[in-house]
Amino acid sequence: MIKKIDPEVPGRFGNLELLARQVVEGFITGMHKSPFHGFSVEFAEHRIYNPGESTRNIDWKLYARTEKLFVKRYEEETNLRCQIVIDNSSSMHFEDGKTSKLAFSVECAAALMYLLRKQRDAVGLSIVSDKTELHTQARSSNFHHKMLYGQLDNLYRQDREGGKRLTNTAEMLHLLAEKIHKRSLVVIFSDMIDNTADPNSLFSALQHLKHNKHEVILFHVYESRKELGFDYRNRPFRFVDMETGETVRLNPGDLKEKYVSKMELYFRELRLKCMQYKIDFIPSDINEGFEKTLLSFLVKRSKLY
Repeated sequence: MIKKIDPEVPGRFGNLELLARQVVEGFITGMHKSPFHGFSVEFAEHRIYNPGESTRNIDWKLYARTEKLFVKRYEEETNLRCQIVIDNSSSMHFEDGKTSKLAFSVECAAALMYLLRKQRDAVGLSIVSDKTELHTQARSSNFHHKMLYGQLDNLYRQDREGGKRLTNTAEMLHLLAEKIHKRSLVVIFSDMIDNTADPNSLFSALQHLKHNKHEVILFHVYESRKELGFDYRNRPFRFVDMETGETVRLNPGDLKEKYVSKMELYFRELRLKCMQYKIDFIPSDINEGFEKTLLSFLVKRSKLY
């Protein structure tokens, strides 16, 4: 059972690390297997497969060539390296009620960071919009973690009216793919709304990360009622583009069916592309709360090992 965290905790104490500790300590009790491991090992050599042992590391491509079973042997290089990427474009500041997409992402990232720290893993943080606002290398020191929590806390409290930030997620992910030199676990929090006319540019950027041998987890952050379901009363509204400031007046009922259809099609295509690229795709509705989203994801991951 999830212990519901008082949403006023970060505001009262000014400490995202406290919130992260409360959440993580609440749901990892009894989770005996780590949901994150195995990404920081390097291939060393092949050896003959011994009947009865796990088939997990069998090299099936080599079997196809030789018709003999060989197991890949690895040597430990370091603990896991994780790069957390948060999209800070203006669309991420959209909210309907208690929280915004950005606040949801920051809270979830803080909890993941705390969990990784308990495992003594190295964590880096990247904040992107139409530029790279922050990029740190993955480290595991206490000082580094304190600095990351400070950066997350600043982002958490950021004034959403403090300037327009256009989305250029595709280009930023391409740049990050080149900046992250060592094989890492890359965790992305984004609404995947790009400021380009070509949605394939986003898919290409995700593929770039996979091509560079990173394991990628995408938390697709969205608001289900208004953003996906276009749930507005049937009367005239003035809609404002959060990134460009452009406005349009319309009656939601006139285009709701077409809007919802297009959004569902895009969500479905995004999920299929992630499956194709072997990217872990996590639909993250901010209305459900980040604790529930994170718990279901970690439970699923832990069962894989």
